[in-house]
Amino acid sequence: MTEPNAEELACVEVVITAESADWLAGFTRSLVDDRLVACGHTITPLRAIYRWEGKVYDETQARVGLHTRASLVPQIVARADRDHADDVPCVIALPISDGHPAYLRWVYQETACPEA
Repeated sequence: MTEPNAEELACVEVVITAESADWLAGFTRSLVDDRLVACGHTITPLRAIYRWEGKVYDETQARVGLHTRASLVPQIVARADRDHADDVPCVIALPISDGHPAYLRWVYQETACPEA
């Protein structure tokens, strides 16, 4: 295996929220199984306060931080569009500007190439 270049090692944390912690755990597991993410760290419960279609909501949700290659974000967004209960799911990618080189290499090794 050739050593990955800096662009290939570009990692992000993809944040996704959902009403159901159990659904979010299953969704995360499917992303790990399909090698779209290396891992997911779930936080539950969290309180979400937001305005949607003119009404203010205050509800309990769960959040996951997924570690993956930046190049895989479009596939994760597409999967969320397909599987998430919300019409417009919260899916954001935050760049990881630095980190433990061995950890970032592990994220790279545990995720699939976009064309795979």
